[in-house]
Amino acid sequence: MKKIGLYFGTFNPPHIGHLVIANHMVEFSDLDEVWFVITPQSPFKVKKSLLDNHHRYQMVFEAIQEYPKLKASKIEFDLSQPNYTVNTLAHLIDKYESGYAFCLLMGEDNLKSFHKWKNYEVILENHEIYVYPRISEGKAEHRFNDHPKIHRVNAPIMEISSTFIRKQHKAGKNVRPLLPQPVWKYVDEMNFYR
Repeated sequence: MKKIGLYFGTFNPPHIGHLVIANHMVEFSDLDEVWFVITPQSPFKVKKSLLDNHHRYQMVFEAIQEYPKLKASKIEFDLSQPNYTVNTLAHLIDKYESGYAFCLLMGEDNLKSFHKWKNYEVILENHEIYVYPRISEGKAEHRFNDHPKIHRVNAPIMEISSTFIRKQHKAGKNVRPLLPQPVWKYVDEMNFYR
């Protein structure tokens, strides 16, 4: 049984923080692979700053070329919007049938609001959750403290955000060290976030 960690995000753009977390989770836990699940542009809220799905997929694809245990996934691009994680998981189980165990990767900050997710009990009943540390306010629900399906992985704390990168790039700052080389090249060539 292959254990797949699903790392959801807009990855707009994917930065070295994303790579460090994904690689750490796959190297220092019992996960076999980590899939970057790129969240599609919601037709209900068009954000000017959000690049097209195919550009964000391409940047993730380029970023992970040299990491065989990391994969880019377009699975959510074909699902109807707005989409919920519980639906994506059901879709993956249908698509891959047996041989795969799908787990969620989430930051400590997301665990705090996990009890508000659609059908979170169903997710927790059927999937393990791997939590990486984040600097954030407040505490996670105590019901999740010693939950057998929730694993805390002592990954490096990465306080880099795509929002910060876009903003600083637009302001003419050098953000190159914050992006994997192929992502920087893509952003630069396509003249994104200017």
